[in-house]
Amino acid sequence: MQGERRVFYDGYWIKYYEPPADSLETKRGLIQALTRRLFNHVEHGINIPGWRLNEARAAYARETDPERKRVNGAMLAGALFNRAADIFTCLVDLQSAGVEIAADNSLMRECGQCLLEALDLGKMVRHRGGDEGIDELWGEPFKAFSMTIEDFYSSRYLKIAMTMRDIDRIAATLKETFAHSRQITEVDPRIDDLAQAAKRKCEILRTDPAVFDVWPAFVVASDRLARIAPLLPPEASGDATREAMAGIRLLRQGAELISFLVRARVPMPKSTRDFIDCCHQFRHTFFELPRPDGDAGSMSPSQDACPRDHLARA
Repeated sequence: MQGERRVFYDGYWIKYYEPPADSLETKRGLIQALTRRLFNHVEHGINIPGWRLNEARAAYARETDPERKRVNGAMLAGALFNRAADIFTCLVDLQSAGVEIAADNSLMRECGQCLLEALDLGKMVRHRGGDEGIDELWGEPFKAFSMTIEDFYSSRYLKIAMTMRDIDRIAATLKETFAHSRQITEVDPRIDDLAQAAKRKCEILRTDPAVFDVWPAFVVASDRLARIAPLLPPEASGDATREAMAGIRLLRQGAELISFLVRARVPMPKSTRDFIDCCHQFRHTFFELPRPDGDAGSMSPSQDACPRDHLARA
């Protein structure tokens, strides 16, 4: 990282990239890229073409079942996003033909309205790995539409810093969680390696040559943490076995959540908060509840250290 130009945001030094020229052409490409990125992270089936917007809206309006209406709302949000991208493509084509496009152009206003409505409906959309909609991703195309390119890039650095903070919180919680475990030991170095590789990946663009070093380092660090095996004696008690199984599951969920954060490059406050709660529950269940024999607490066979298990849906 020596010799890199970096900027300081919210407690973190982040690699700096020179923003491209502020033009309608640049904004079109940026919004299209952000829209593709959004659909890469949300549930399947909602990438509805913009030309089917009226169909999507009618289906959403007539659906009465709450669960199905949520899905129809997600599909409508996808159609609205794609309609906005379609409008920008047309505007750039007109501009390249010499037609001047004013800021108050009716198509520009329609584009903004589509993005705003999609942002509101985006609350119904789930992340592919859980139940969080990643509102930040839904808002980014509108920011790219309404801000200067330089201001948009500045907002991205702040989101990356917030993502790095979530990664550090998850890593610190994992280390604290297993500090007293007898089955899962010596995990701190692997957790630290993953956190450092994850934060490095957050700040690197895929077009950066450094990605050929940064991405493999992150993948290997994630795999190494997820592959940790518990230290169980041949005649392990039921309590010890349950602790080991729940602990390994928790480690894998933590590695998976960090992977979601790294790929999205925006904070996931609900998923992070839920995971930290799961870690606290695990620690309380196995290490802080006194048993009659004075050892760490135990659970009945039907109990789960993290009943929400919100990351298991990936």
